[in-house]
Amino acid sequence: MKEELLRFNKNQKYIIFDYETCNLNLISTKNKPWQLAFMLFQGDKILDQGDYILDWKNLQVSKEAARITGFTKSMYNKRKSCPEKALEHFEKYLYDEKIIPLGHNILGFDVYIHNIHRKLLNKSADYSYINRSIDTVCLARSIKKDIKKKNNSERIAWMYKLLNFREKGLKVNLQQCCRDYDIDFDPSKLHDAMYDIQKNMDVFQKMLWEVEV
Repeated sequence: MKEELLRFNKNQKYIIFDYETCNLNLISTKNKPWQLAFMLFQGDKILDQGDYILDWKNLQVSKEAARITGFTKSMYNKRKSCPEKALEHFEKYLYDEKIIPLGHNILGFDVYIHNIHRKLLNKSADYSYINRSIDTVCLARSIKKDIKKKNNSERIAWMYKLLNFREKGLKVNLQQCCRDYDIDFDPSKLHDAMYDIQKNMDVFQKMLWEVEV
């Protein structure tokens, strides 16, 4: 029923998040996540948030990653804080079954980086939140290619189908999504994790009225 769609559920809470990392490796603990930003929100109301620069020994950020994200040693040394406290704050919401995890390409990247974060703190892998998750990269492909979720299919299976969908010239990065919805953005600030999730939240609010989830 239409009333069951998320766009009509004003009580639904979301945890939107983003990691910045040393490189693009999804497995190696050498690819340390050095920034974690997240916001807990309900409708247009922000209930809690965190923006953490994570303090690791022997952090090696690649030149390309530093260029894209604006990483500098001076910023890092000034703002770095305990990665365990950051994870505890984040997972307080991530593993709450009433809250929907949300992000841009989280299924293709950030869920793996989250578990590198856990591994670096000697915690076991835990992907149990994935079935509740929504990836706005997948929603963007769904909208642009009119790939609708079948009524009897699980949302996560549909998401992974869209995650693996490729078409030459199809742009679904966050910058393009902001353009698509006439959302103001500063290209120089993109890839700062907190700025990205702020813009992604705006994008998601628009997407809800175009896709039936």
